[in-house]
Amino acid sequence: MSLRNPIIAVTGSSGAGTSTTSEAFDHIFRALGIKATVVEGDSFHRYTRPEMDLLKRRATEEGKTFSYFGEQANDFLALETLFRDFSEKGEGTMRRYLHTFDEAVPYNQMPGTFTPWQHMGKESDILFYEGLHGGVVTEDADVARHVDLLIGMVPIVNLEWIQKIFRDTNQRGHSKDAVRDSIVRSMDDYFKYITPQFSRTHINFQRVPTVDTSNPFSAKAIPSQDESFVVIRFRDATNVDFPFYLRMIDGSFMSRVSTLVVPGGKMGLAMELILKPLIEDIMEKRNAAGQQIDWTRDS
Repeated sequence: MSLRNPIIAVTGSSGAGTSTTSEAFDHIFRALGIKATVVEGDSFHRYTRPEMDLLKRRATEEGKTFSYFGEQANDFLALETLFRDFSEKGEGTMRRYLHTFDEAVPYNQMPGTFTPWQHMGKESDILFYEGLHGGVVTEDADVARHVDLLIGMVPIVNLEWIQKIFRDTNQRGHSKDAVRDSIVRSMDDYFKYITPQFSRTHINFQRVPTVDTSNPFSAKAIPSQDESFVVIRFRDATNVDFPFYLRMIDGSFMSRVSTLVVPGGKMGLAMELILKPLIEDIMEKRNAAGQQIDWTRDS
């Protein structure tokens, strides 16, 4: 953690409302005049898409676990190094993972590959991470300790599976049986590396459908935001102004003393109302720390 070079991380997987999250943070950064460097979690995969496909097939043949959730497929030390370097010096080394042809063509590369590593200078106010491992902790790497504001985006597991099934069958050409096998193989890594992060977050946003998702493999559509509630849990609710949120967000209610529930369609509004003051406070402390450093140098 660093007053001078703060890091905000959104950690979570598909189905949690990632597009809504990106829009909310874009609005907040623009409103506060913040220049943020965006880091995508996929850029810290160890392998390209063809390499990963080969390794997953080998693992299946050998009866082993190998998934994008786990340490074998991701360079957690490199991610922690970036966070540490930015926290200490306001700079670091990063790259991009190119998901589609539209992203890959400008680099004259194929989808599923990485851009070269590049140095990130000191021009950013904040480092903003979106991915699976913003709060991960292992024996060798502790990414979470460098994060100033850690947000969990957490769909209930059946919704996450529905999202994966539709993406992998419609966009990637996999069969439902293949997707089911992939889900089963990744469960150990999910329990070990993903779920513990949501106990380290400052705030969790969990999307809960209000339609039947009991059998995700028979779902005909992905539940929409309007067919969901969002459960918002605060790790420390001491200074949370719940009466204000209840007035501002129509249809919201409290389910526990630390938990606010809002209609799914109000998720973006809720994020901006809750997170903007927190980020504003981070920036005020950053600016104050910078002024203190300047005063010390002048003296």
